[in-house]
Amino acid sequence: MSVVAFERKQDTGAWSERELGTIVAALSGALAPATGREWETGMTEKGDAQFYLLGVGPDQACELCVSRIAGRYILEDGCGRLLFEHRNLDLVALHARAAVPSTSRLLVRAIALWCAIRSALEERLEPVLTETEELLVQFAPQLAAFA
Repeated sequence: MSVVAFERKQDTGAWSERELGTIVAALSGALAPATGREWETGMTEKGDAQFYLLGVGPDQACELCVSRIAGRYILEDGCGRLLFEHRNLDLVALHARAAVPSTSRLLVRAIALWCAIRSALEERLEPVLTETEELLVQFAPQLAAFA
């Protein structure tokens, strides 16, 4: 991992209303009440402002982070990997919107659960249906004789 030394100037460490408005507006789809996501602000160890997009669930893992360090905005994913950096917050916000997955994790889990249930039912019903078909093939000629 390489470390980049940024020149420091005295920032207040807090986001301005305009900055927060830009980020929240860009992530409005991800922050919709149906998604269950929330956001929070914080500071780095050096007092630089950070914005966190938190995931759903009790653990609320960080999905996205925007930091302002020495006038530059840095966009990272939940694992701390650098996604984009620039001095223009609007560009960073556009990249943040693109970085957020559009399908919620809850929907993905529901689809996976549905596939698992369907597979389990097919595994259980297939032998029964196969045996029923074999019995029908064996007894159909005898049944036809009675008709």
